[in-house]
Amino acid sequence: MTDVAARNEAAGPIRREVPDGKIAGLYLIVQPSGAKSWAYRFRVAGTPRKLTLGPYPDLSLGAARKAAQRAAGEVAEEKDPAAQKQADRVAAKAAASMSDELVENVVEAFIADYAKRKTRDWRETERLLKKDVVSAWRGRRLSTIEKRHISSLLDGIVKRGAPVGANRTFAQLRRMCTWAVSRGLIERSPCDGVEAPSPEIERSRVLEPEEIAIVWRAAELIATPYDKIVRVLMLTGARRDEVAGIEWDELNLDKAEWTLPAARSKNRREHVLPLTAPALAILRGCTAVDRSPFVFGGGKAAPANFGLMKRRLDAQVAGLNGGEPLAHWTLHDIRRTVATQLAALTFPPHVVEAVLNHKSGTIKGVAAVYNRYSYAAEKRGALEQWALRHKAIIAEHSKLQSEETI
Repeated sequence: MTDVAARNEAAGPIRREVPDGKIAGLYLIVQPSGAKSWAYRFRVAGTPRKLTLGPYPDLSLGAARKAAQRAAGEVAEEKDPAAQKQADRVAAKAAASMSDELVENVVEAFIADYAKRKTRDWRETERLLKKDVVSAWRGRRLSTIEKRHISSLLDGIVKRGAPVGANRTFAQLRRMCTWAVSRGLIERSPCDGVEAPSPEIERSRVLEPEEIAIVWRAAELIATPYDKIVRVLMLTGARRDEVAGIEWDELNLDKAEWTLPAARSKNRREHVLPLTAPALAILRGCTAVDRSPFVFGGGKAAPANFGLMKRRLDAQVAGLNGGEPLAHWTLHDIRRTVATQLAALTFPPHVVEAVLNHKSGTIKGVAAVYNRYSYAAEKRGALEQWALRHKAIIAEHSKLQSEETI
């Protein structure tokens, strides 16, 4: 056999085995499809055996002869190279399966195959799982995690002063384990029967008019783009991540509209939000950066360091408030505040819900199915009235501040 002969060996109607002629037991296998491979035939305890060496031409004639000689040496030592190859394959498959089950690998697969494709806030899911789950269980197989391990993990998060964070981590861990069961990575979810570690009380915090003015003024003093993000939040009542992630192609500044696509909306429904004059002025003041789609960011990702931003905002708030911080509040309380102000301006609940893009509310059942009215005019009217009310609040507070300094 030569390389030229092996290359020119033509396929026929049936599978053929062409002997090498130099190394006993080495054959070129020629399939009817034209595919070729090398095989070594031998006997173990009188039983014929075959060892597949590899495809041709990936495995050259010279390499096939060396592989056959190594196999012949093993046979001379009363070993079965074919059986050993099969055992190695099984072991490699088991090792790969074990690797797939490692917690850190399950998290990576869950984020890539599920969270990124089916959830809007996958980055927060990734952060929670890597921060607490992977750091605690790295190198362990998910199938070895039991209820007691989960309880211990969550208790630790609660003890460090983050009870709500423990609930959020548990929610994402439970979702990941359910996904792992559906993929056959584990037989059952270790989260079954485990309850959220901390009770959650629905928040009712609403900023008072004086607090609205203080937060507005404080926002002007923090670093860009977070100064603009906070002020757009206060003027629109939109969600934090939705505002921070605004892209240029979502804006129609001539029509004074922002269209939040369904892919970025929490309820997976497109939302067209009218932009009032002050909101429009803020957005027009943003500078586009080459190749960045984000209005408030100059890179490949939207601004996300809200923890640091909130601490800096609180510091400016305290400075404007005589050194006193506001009673505990969150950025989401701004959204509740806008809704409360709209209600105080006598706008009906269904208009307020249209502004906030709430999926469920006063219009339910059959009415919710058939009511496809966009409330565009009502939303614009409500936000324009809120912009006027907001301007009056700021002016009134500034006047009071001036009088206090006289």
